[in-house]
Amino acid sequence: MNIKKFSRILALVVAASLLPAVAHAGTLGTDIIGLFPKDVGEFAYADLKKARQFPWFAQLKEQMLPSRFRQFEQFLAAAGINPDSQVDELAWALVPVSVSQTAGGVAVPTGDQIVGVALGQFSPASAEAYFQKQKLPTSKVRNYTLFAFGSGAGPNDLFFFFIDSNTAAFGHRALLEKLIDVRFGVEDGLLRNDKLFPLINETNGTGTVWAVLNPSYTRLAMQQLMPGIDQFTQAAQLAGKIHSLTISVEAASSIDARFQAVCSSPDDANTFAALLQAGLLYRRYQETQVNPDLAQLLDSARVTPRGDRLDIRFALTNEQMADLIRRNTFTFRM
Repeated sequence: MNIKKFSRILALVVAASLLPAVAHAGTLGTDIIGLFPKDVGEFAYADLKKARQFPWFAQLKEQMLPSRFRQFEQFLAAAGINPDSQVDELAWALVPVSVSQTAGGVAVPTGDQIVGVALGQFSPASAEAYFQKQKLPTSKVRNYTLFAFGSGAGPNDLFFFFIDSNTAAFGHRALLEKLIDVRFGVEDGLLRNDKLFPLINETNGTGTVWAVLNPSYTRLAMQQLMPGIDQFTQAAQLAGKIHSLTISVEAASSIDARFQAVCSSPDDANTFAALLQAGLLYRRYQETQVNPDLAQLLDSARVTPRGDRLDIRFALTNEQMADLIRRNTFTFRM
């Protein structure tokens, strides 16, 4: 899998740093969260309208957002919809389609699919008329017309459709069909996920960009935070017992990014804090020569156990973040 999870997390941090101090954290309605299928592995949100206040957001966007969202934007633009002014918010989720077992016995995704919802101001009738005129491949699911990004027959082809004039969905067909089934009450949605939804509800509204990861996706993030973790039995076992990772960010004159790992017990949180501090130190040493700005970011990390949770905080200036963006520190591919 070619997703760089640590870069993904840092990209979320950078996005939130784009806000002025008076801006309110992004909150996503439960009506939108409830559209997503129940068993997602990672759920993320970005308030694009607020982030666009800054001139360097366009550069960050290329590094931060899922590449498949950029495909969706291209199709909207072709139909006369300006994504930069008409798409205000974005929520997306990843669902693993293949996994591998780590040394700690944890299943880690090696491939995934995406489903996303864009919120804004759309003209479904005119857009659909344009796509039909272009003879794009379509598929009918209940009373929705799904338009294909590609041939419509390939396993990796993406589709999109308008739910209403303010909501558009995009992603792999199987997940879009699940989203539609959730909307019609045929299948359980994310609100029924008793492990992930409480954390989403807790994190929602705490940052302009925020995310919640399940154990498998948390494991991928930990592999980036602690390179070579599988070589150390105790660390691998502890990482395997982390239930989830949440991300929230506050920004003013400086950036305060908070990552919170939910561990199995307070003892695990205390032990893992010590191991993570060592891992961050090693990663900082690795980056000192090749990416000193990232090394400085890692040096600012503060790791604190709080009960069965482990808090990880980063603090740095907007100027330091701008340097990191110019170095393409946050580039990742899906």
